[in-house]
Amino acid sequence: MKKNPSYDSQGNILVRLLVGLVFLSEGIQKLLFPAADGAGRFAGATEIICGTLLIIGLFTRLAAVPLLVVILVAIYITKIPMLEQKGFWATAHEGRADFCMLIGLIFLVIYGAGKYSADSNLSKRKK
Repeated sequence: MKKNPSYDSQGNILVRLLVGLVFLSEGIQKLLFPAADGAGRFAGATEIICGTLLIIGLFTRLAAVPLLVVILVAIYITKIPMLEQKGFWATAHEGRADFCMLIGLIFLVIYGAGKYSADSNLSKRKK
């Protein structure tokens, strides 16, 4: 089996840290301030657990899937109505972080955790 060239990339860790830290902090805020941040404990717990897994690079592709669901629901619930009310540019401005998280998660599902990750260490042990 041919090795994916992005596997050896050092850049994967940057994407993992960016996406994981944002979801981890958002999840913590949802648990600390449930009245202000809406979506609740389930989404917060999912973001904390899966965000942490992304940061350490453990079960990266698997951990990205629930976060994809969370971000797609968030976009559907918050940004689609805004698009209809305020137009494209206001929505693009408000949705930039959501869009970045979406693209980052898609990247991680496709390319995985990369060389510097718990997934990589597990893979080396199996061989």
